[in-house]
Amino acid sequence: MLDPFARRVARMSFCLSIMPFTEFEDATVRTAMGAFIERRRPEPSIRAEVDLAYRIEGLSVLIHEIRPSYQDPKVMSEPMVAKATYVRTKNEWKVLWQRADLKWHGYEPQSTVKHIDAFTKLVDEDAYACFWG
Repeated sequence: MLDPFARRVARMSFCLSIMPFTEFEDATVRTAMGAFIERRRPEPSIRAEVDLAYRIEGLSVLIHEIRPSYQDPKVMSEPMVAKATYVRTKNEWKVLWQRADLKWHGYEPQSTVKHIDAFTKLVDEDAYACFWG
């Protein structure tokens, strides 16, 4: 059984083994996600209690909150909000949301989008209360 650090390194190694975004794709994703996060972040006065961030893992972009854990407020947790995975062969993004079973499921009203900006728009609107609850 791997200790938590070894598991994290193994997970990072797996993510790095997937063909990453090109420089142009990476810049496009970071620009779109940076703008989205800045629009949606809470006021600076409460960011110690709840904040919003994203990370890139392989060809996926994950939006998550950052907040103290309910079990131990000294430990920060990162509940997931939404995920988009780029499918290079189809030149589209799969849109996913995390249900109570903590598994990722396709966002049924619109399971794919052509651009990362369309993904952020779906998450922002959240017409079916899948992302923000």
